[in-house]
Amino acid sequence: MQKKSGLRGIHAGWYAGVAVLVLGLVAAVLYGSGAYDSWRDGRSLDEACDGTLAQDGLAEALGSSHLRAERGDRGVLAGCFVKTSPGSGRAVRITLRWSTEDAPSGSLVWYDSGWNGVRAQAAPLGNGWPGVVRYDGTWQIMVVLDCAKQKDKALVAYGDLYGSSGGTAVTGLGRVTTETARNAAGKYGCEAKAGQPLTRVSTARVGKPGTAKPLGRAQGSCVALRDTSVARSGTPWIMEYPADPGAPQTNCYLVTDAKKPGYGLYAYYGAAAKDFESTGFGGLDHDSVVATAPCPRAGHEAVFAVYRLYDPDTRSEPVAHYSAPFARSALKAFAEHEAHQHGCGDVRITDPT
Repeated sequence: MQKKSGLRGIHAGWYAGVAVLVLGLVAAVLYGSGAYDSWRDGRSLDEACDGTLAQDGLAEALGSSHLRAERGDRGVLAGCFVKTSPGSGRAVRITLRWSTEDAPSGSLVWYDSGWNGVRAQAAPLGNGWPGVVRYDGTWQIMVVLDCAKQKDKALVAYGDLYGSSGGTAVTGLGRVTTETARNAAGKYGCEAKAGQPLTRVSTARVGKPGTAKPLGRAQGSCVALRDTSVARSGTPWIMEYPADPGAPQTNCYLVTDAKKPGYGLYAYYGAAAKDFESTGFGGLDHDSVVATAPCPRAGHEAVFAVYRLYDPDTRSEPVAHYSAPFARSALKAFAEHEAHQHGCGDVRITDPT
């Protein structure tokens, strides 16, 4: 009996050893073939941004289907950083926050440069999405989803694209950002009105001479100034974007005969207005006028501003002599039209200092 028991022990040990060896071989094969890396990377994407990351569009944004996610910024609702695996310098950063929280410092740089040429411009995202597209060396998409059952609260999503550009990549970024915002709103209990799936995001930007047109042809973001005395101010041309009453930012540029933007007019709503105010209204050490209007639907007062612009190419102001009365009248026309389009109240020209 003792002999049989010993044999059983030997057999059991042998089987256990074989099992360990087989598992080791399987693990080595999986690791060597890249299957493990693929599984690990796929899991990182599934768990990214607290499980809200929308993966459709990532391949277009980054030009690769071999992707891996890492944790993004801390101190926000959720964040993740997606890069090609192995790294190629291309990456997408997604950041989610509530509008009741402070914006990440990197997202505020867009609000303190309204005086600096067309650097602060933002194009409406379109397709029913309350968002904008920005570019300053890298592309960013911002989406603001107002929570219908939570007063003065919105979900804000940022998507930043590094190392890639062009229409396909930016459209991919738009799809990732908007659908992640949709997923996050559902996960965190923010009942919000979202847009339709994006199929194209325009990368068109204003600022070059070819983007100027006569004031009389204004029909988008500058339409409020079409029938005013702007032409007599030395800025008979405009640069504008399509009008979109759902966008959190609107901008219009008044342009000189030399096709240089001379004045910039901006409107900010909801979370964008709050962020603009947090930067000190974009910097009051420049020639500017600011106005506000109560805006119940946006959960925060709307803010409007006009700046005499600086041209970084010539290192001078295209409008040589600033006219405060003209700036006030132009801002009044622009702001009143914008306020009406967004369901806001009476515009008040204000001095934030």
